[in-house]
Amino acid sequence: MRIERAHRPMTALVAALVTAPTPSHAAGEPRLEFAGAPAEVVYNARRDHCAPIDTPDIAPTAFRDDKGQVVMFALHYINRVLRGPDLGHVKIDCQVVLDSGLDPDPSLYNDRRYLGASWSSDGKRVTSIVHTEYHGETHKTCANGTVLGCWYNALLSFSSNDGARNFTMDKPAVVAAAPFKQDAFQGRHRGFFNPSNIVSDGPYKYFMASTTGWSGQNYGVCLFRSANPHDSASWRAFDGADFAVRYADPYAGKIAAAAKPCAIIEPFLFPVSTLVKHTPSGAFVAVWMASKNDRQFPVDGFYQAASRDLKSWSEPRLLRVGATIHNNPCSGSLIAYPSLLDENAKGRNFDDIGDTPWLYYVAIETKGCGTGNRTLMRERMKVASEAAASGGGAR
Repeated sequence: MRIERAHRPMTALVAALVTAPTPSHAAGEPRLEFAGAPAEVVYNARRDHCAPIDTPDIAPTAFRDDKGQVVMFALHYINRVLRGPDLGHVKIDCQVVLDSGLDPDPSLYNDRRYLGASWSSDGKRVTSIVHTEYHGETHKTCANGTVLGCWYNALLSFSSNDGARNFTMDKPAVVAAAPFKQDAFQGRHRGFFNPSNIVSDGPYKYFMASTTGWSGQNYGVCLFRSANPHDSASWRAFDGADFAVRYADPYAGKIAAAAKPCAIIEPFLFPVSTLVKHTPSGAFVAVWMASKNDRQFPVDGFYQAASRDLKSWSEPRLLRVGATIHNNPCSGSLIAYPSLLDENAKGRNFDDIGDTPWLYYVAIETKGCGTGNRTLMRERMKVASEAAASGGGAR
């Protein structure tokens, strides 16, 4: 799941800009720091793969199945999972649980499909918000001929009834899609992409996803909510006042009028990788990777923010310095796809953390200007309140 450097939207795309409350900063919010323990290798693609494509390419998410085993999603678009007795001892299961057909027909949503953002209520029935990519440049259906100029994204719902051993497309399938079809002349990356994991709060479940926007919809990150993730029709995006935005499939008959814009949640210029509730404080924590800019991000690396309601977030705080996949691949080793997981999570879906979670991430070797081996790593973190945190937690 490649993520290119974020582009600011053109003026024509922000005519109906809707944003959530501006970032704030409050005492007592949780702050992540590295605990100082050595990094651990979870999965080495060169050593551990079943097929060469089995490289870590999404932010890791996980759930416990009905037998108490951990099932982790972290790999590529020929979807295999990692399974094991706990978060630290997962190994690849060579069974393909969801294939990608590299199909040239964009209406089938079967070009490249990535399982992630999973939710299970009982360990057997599992729902995933699937990141789908259509690459017109590979199918010769795009005039531009470049990756970004021909890339079309949507989010779909897929389900398994056997503990994530086989997935099928739900009906309706579309959770979030742009109100237009893939176009040979689209000229830039379009649609919704990179869902975070799903987090529970009271009777509702939430995830965040990014959009490149269109006329009337700004570029950024939107918040989605459902009372039942297993009902694919139940997801609604936040419009700034309520969760009232329902997206239609642009390939299902006549294209309906564009949905009202979803509110852009600040300060996330880049996709949110992980979204969890810190149980001791009751606050939410988000972590993501970002490139240096002249605003919130002074250096390339991983960032964190906290919130009480998922809508208003604190200012970004640096977690780790390092070039990410938003950067030039010629710049050296990269880090990507940060995710917070805690073996002591109270929920089946690892959507909550205590004071000593793990930061999972992908370390990417580069060869010249191309990608070499990828390794899924983890490092122990500690959580301190903002009032008690010192200034030396970032690496």
